[in-house]
Amino acid sequence: MTRITRRSFVLSSFAAAALVVTGLPAYAASEILEVYKTPWCGCCTAWVDHMREAGFAVRVTEMEDLTPLKARHGVSAELASCHTALIGGYVVEGHVPASDVARLLKERPEATGLAVPGMPVGSPGMEMGDERDSYEVVLFGPAGSEAFSRY
Repeated sequence: MTRITRRSFVLSSFAAAALVVTGLPAYAASEILEVYKTPWCGCCTAWVDHMREAGFAVRVTEMEDLTPLKARHGVSAELASCHTALIGGYVVEGHVPASDVARLLKERPEATGLAVPGMPVGSPGMEMGDERDSYEVVLFGPAGSEAFSRY
């Protein structure tokens, strides 16, 4: 029989409440988002905060050079941004909104992952007051790429 401690009950209750508040499916909170970033990138840290606030469990690994990691996971120079994340067998490149990552995990398309190329102002982690660039979240894979969402 599994023994439930007060601490595990409180943590489970908090996680469940976060899911209700954020609307994320349970699997989004149960999978760990592995984020790879450079030690000096503040916008990457802000994106990690955005993902945690949305209910994702996040583990961060800091690296001096992400280029080999990006190449190994199929992120081309055209799709690249400042950080790369892995979750559920997918790559998440750059400032992808949490809602798009949750949708990716729910729909499970045949793809390598999602990317927000560059660092568009107004994307999660790149907030600068009321300034906003239009940007596209790209679904990419060996067969090519297509728009997943637009902001």
